[in-house]
Amino acid sequence: MTFPPSSFVPVVLGFFGLGTGYLIYGPQELLGFPERDPRVDRANGVWGLWMPGFCQFLVGVYLFVGLTWFQVFTDKALYMAALAFSAYGIHWFAMGWNRLQGADARPNGFMSIPFVVISVLGLTVFFHAGAWALGLLFTGLTLVYIAEFFASFEIGARAGADGQESSNPGEKALGLVHIVVGVWLMYLTVATTLNVTSGFHLPGG
Repeated sequence: MTFPPSSFVPVVLGFFGLGTGYLIYGPQELLGFPERDPRVDRANGVWGLWMPGFCQFLVGVYLFVGLTWFQVFTDKALYMAALAFSAYGIHWFAMGWNRLQGADARPNGFMSIPFVVISVLGLTVFFHAGAWALGLLFTGLTLVYIAEFFASFEIGARAGADGQESSNPGEKALGLVHIVVGVWLMYLTVATTLNVTSGFHLPGG
């Protein structure tokens, strides 16, 4: 059984889900608002599981099935997109669950190392394919995981007089990159949707 090629690649759901997660986590990391406590961590954990987690995982599976079983997608660069959405989605299931449970964040530092690898792989594939907008996205994702390494291990963090952490520059950098990449993801969501549905010609969409 064969199906005709489809131009309706579902990447916008992954863009929107990840962007929403970044724009929830980023302001808190950069500005410290709302201040973290068990109730806030539970709320952020749920958002992390469903928006960047489930949305990306769903898109990754959809792309793999469309590329392999039904062959409705033919652009080979979508293989990288399928890998990335699946891996990032599963990783957000873990990130959201750990935040929900108040788990130790230090293992995230080790997690960030292979995710730097997959992010650099993505920027290489998409810049090579001429998809500069996605190349920029994966450049931003590379910066996210570099910042995550420093934030998770509290490298350069300072303690106040009470012995509690008063400043974590890695977390501030992570928050800033989350916000910038989150805004770019919102643009990709809008541009891609308008280009596909309404005949717009927005760059990068």
